[in-house]
Amino acid sequence: MRGYSEHKDDHLRRLRRIEGQIRGLHRMIENDEYCIDVLTQITAATRALQAVSISLIDEHLRHCVSEAMAEGGALAEEKITEASNAIARLVRS
Repeated sequence: MRGYSEHKDDHLRRLRRIEGQIRGLHRMIENDEYCIDVLTQITAATRALQAVSISLIDEHLRHCVSEAMAEGGALAEEKITEASNAIARLVRS
């Protein structure tokens, strides 16, 4: 069971909304919409993806990392490194 399983439907709903935003961006470009309007929508889509990412990281820490910490050993170290790397990638994006 994955850490996000409990909120899977919420994540899927948010991702469907983001898909709609991306399709809207495609239409905006096809229709030669004003540059700033397109950029505004790109910012909104980016923020929406970041919100999903933050939620997934939170769930990963609360579920996967906390279980590994309880077990201890190499698995715990691996999960901490994995989470740290994921956070670093998100921060750099």
